[in-house]
Amino acid sequence: MAAIEKAFVIAALMFYAAASCCYFAGLKTNKTLRPALLLAAGGLAANLIALINRSVASGRLPLATGYEFLLCFTLITAFLYLVYEIRSKMKNAGGPVMLIAALLLAVIVIFMPEQFYVVTPLMPALKSPWLTAHVSTAVIAYGGFAFAAGLAVMQLRQKGLPDTENAIYKITAAGFAMLSLSIVLGAIWAEQAWGSYWSWDPKEIWALITWIIYAIYLHLHRQRLLSGSGACYMVIAGFIIVLFTFFGVNYLMSGLHSYG
Repeated sequence: MAAIEKAFVIAALMFYAAASCCYFAGLKTNKTLRPALLLAAGGLAANLIALINRSVASGRLPLATGYEFLLCFTLITAFLYLVYEIRSKMKNAGGPVMLIAALLLAVIVIFMPEQFYVVTPLMPALKSPWLTAHVSTAVIAYGGFAFAAGLAVMQLRQKGLPDTENAIYKITAAGFAMLSLSIVLGAIWAEQAWGSYWSWDPKEIWALITWIIYAIYLHLHRQRLLSGSGACYMVIAGFIIVLFTFFGVNYLMSGLHSYG
């Protein structure tokens, strides 16, 4: 099972990386855009198969470990972009988004040892229905922020695309709503598991910092005090904080969220 799962993770990584290259090449010519879409769809399919394999092997939804979160994070990021491309007139914005997806999976392939692919029993605190609610909303939020950051990079490269700027705002607003819900659900879960809604755990602190940054962006944008390049840079900065909240806190700091 683990070998099959890893093979599909590597396949998804290669598909996403190839799609990113095609999208970037398509900035100068539209000839590579159809192959790029097909490669991105192939990456999404391989990503999904890896997650299904994980779910079957573990007998639960794959949301309990850092490795599983990354697989879901990547899947949501790619899925949101593909829906956007199919429904919008913007057909060549996938380069940065697919690059983000490829890099997330590269972290798994390069830095996570073989034991991450092995299914192990969950600690008691994770055997809760609140796990699915809390982590799934966080995954959707993170995927939305990654997608928005990718579009922001493209907006900086191709200035003067009002539809893209509006899409970035709406996607970020949706991600912010999901992050807010995730924090609330996490607080309820924490009270049941550890007897306290908020413990100023490093992950909680950085999740709050992330929430504040995106709240400021949304407020300034709504009040027309932030737009154009400034708005794009803030969305990208917010996503960098998201990455630190996941990687930095999970693997560099100790706390209640330091597992898997």
